[in-house]
Amino acid sequence: MLTQRLSATPRGARLARHLALAQLDAWGIPHGTDTSDAVAVIVAELATNAATHGRVPGRDFELRLSLLAGSVRIEVTDTRAERRPPAPGDVREPLPLADAGRGLVLVDALASRWEVLDRDAPGKTVRAEVDVPPSLFDRQRHTRAWLQSAGLERGPAGVPGAR
Repeated sequence: MLTQRLSATPRGARLARHLALAQLDAWGIPHGTDTSDAVAVIVAELATNAATHGRVPGRDFELRLSLLAGSVRIEVTDTRAERRPPAPGDVREPLPLADAGRGLVLVDALASRWEVLDRDAPGKTVRAEVDVPPSLFDRQRHTRAWLQSAGLERGPAGVPGAR
């Protein structure tokens, strides 16, 4: 699991996307796969929304990524409770020449499922999940087994063979 607090700024939103891609790669979901691309777009959109619409001066937003059985869960939490996005199924397409309004349309299209949750402290969490094809999990398991057999698996310190 990855949990990171980030500044509610455009820079924090960009960093969220980069952290998510690095975490996916560490989990064996390589850059350029459909899953990685979908998660990157969803994280970018939700983090940008948190930094733009959910921003409370002096407060950060939080990114959480979890690898579940069969999916990647993305959670972005901000501290602004009164500005809630529309629920899944209520997202409207923006006008063709509109400057904004496409973020949740992308989340709705790319996420296998998503929802908006209230939190105990003021604020909200937008949770989205992207299903991971079994072939990616199989590739991850086979790659890890090969690295272990070759003595090249990287442990927590990043040292080959360290566990």
